[in-house]
Amino acid sequence: MPIQSQNSNFEITLKHHGGKLGVTGSCHELNINNHGILIDCGLFQGKDAKDKHGNERKLDIEFPISHLKALILTHTHIDHIGRLPWLLAKGFKQPIYCTPATAELVPLMLDDGLKLQLGLNKGQRARVLELIRKQIKPISYNQWHQIKLTSKANPSRSKSSCSSLKAKRPESLNLLLRFQPAGHILGSAYVEIKLPNNDIVVFSGDLGPSNTPLLPDPISPKRADLLIIESTYGNKIHDSVETRGKRLQDIIERSLEDGGAIIIPAFSVGRTQELLFDIEHLIHHQKIDSKIPIILDSQLANKVTKQYRRFKKLWSKEAKIKLNNQRHPLNFDQCITIESHKEHMQVVNRLKSTAEPCIIVAASGMCAGGRVMNYLEALLPDKRTDIILAGYQAHGTLGRDLQNQEHQVWIDNQPIDVNAQIHTMSGYSAHADQADLINFFEGIEEGRKEVVVVHGEREAREALCAALT
Repeated sequence: MPIQSQNSNFEITLKHHGGKLGVTGSCHELNINNHGILIDCGLFQGKDAKDKHGNERKLDIEFPISHLKALILTHTHIDHIGRLPWLLAKGFKQPIYCTPATAELVPLMLDDGLKLQLGLNKGQRARVLELIRKQIKPISYNQWHQIKLTSKANPSRSKSSCSSLKAKRPESLNLLLRFQPAGHILGSAYVEIKLPNNDIVVFSGDLGPSNTPLLPDPISPKRADLLIIESTYGNKIHDSVETRGKRLQDIIERSLEDGGAIIIPAFSVGRTQELLFDIEHLIHHQKIDSKIPIILDSQLANKVTKQYRRFKKLWSKEAKIKLNNQRHPLNFDQCITIESHKEHMQVVNRLKSTAEPCIIVAASGMCAGGRVMNYLEALLPDKRTDIILAGYQAHGTLGRDLQNQEHQVWIDNQPIDVNAQIHTMSGYSAHADQADLINFFEGIEEGRKEVVVVHGEREAREALCAALT
């Protein structure tokens, strides 16, 4: 049900087109007097990708868009931008607002989807991505930008229930938009929207955890009269950064004693870069063998990592210090990048026959496609293999099956025995845990009239709701 707020001048309605009761498909609409602002337009994944009858969900945009004035993107994970091509196909021609780093990453992240889901060739994909580029309007962090809804006050009023949001009659119905660093991935932001009565609506997007070494921590907004906050890990506490580094070191050392490969399924943006950062740290401090090959097998991750290096100004102080000391945490000597599919299959077949030790970082993070699938199919039956699940695994994905210690899984309609060692490391999540989410909420000094918890499984949403009341 939408949340409605009305006063003598305008009515506010919050609608959810995805990401309200699940972790994927984020798509929220802030509606003021029938003028809509869309926040994210993400792809459904895992169990969220199926309807109540178990059928694959259509990707078509099934909600009206003619009243929409803008789309705001919080970051570039596919569950927040994946339906963007379908939105444009329906006729959306309004501005797309995001941070400059997000603007650079959007075409990279969508290119694979256009190829795999729609079967578009290179030329067709280029035309779609160019159209998206033309509609994107980058806004730097901490800058207010005006979004005009009407040239003068809209006299229309509905008869919904009143709330505590009060307003003087505005001369025109305009909003102000501002992005603030969310610490989730490069370019990620939480969104502040200032209403005509100066109340602030905040969409958290996906918030990052505290004390991560690559990106700075998110800082709470001073004011939020209405807060829409994610709850992916609303019922969990992550391992600390120190703990995750030690666990990674222990797993690598034990695996090297046994021989065999270490496979880390990782999202191309965010998780991959955090892992490379930590692996370089372990090598630099001689915690692991400096000769073990680190295989980065994802064309997309390679491109995204270049963008991380380009936007060094967004890195944390710790990361910048390493650069100043002539360290290259995302571009070190032992990191071998795999480009072509032919080269990829040669590596897979070689490891299957030799079981030589190495560390493989490959997409996708939930084992729901991508090059990691070939590694898993080849190496899961080998007891010398170690799998490190370093992020959230949605219900209905192969990653969740592995996390649940299933003895047999299905890949390409073939049963695969699981003899590999499976490890879960919550410290590598790009999401804030319950403590971080509570701290973000409690750091808000003014407002907090209403809180809406989204983007989580039922247990996580309920736990965070209870913790915030």
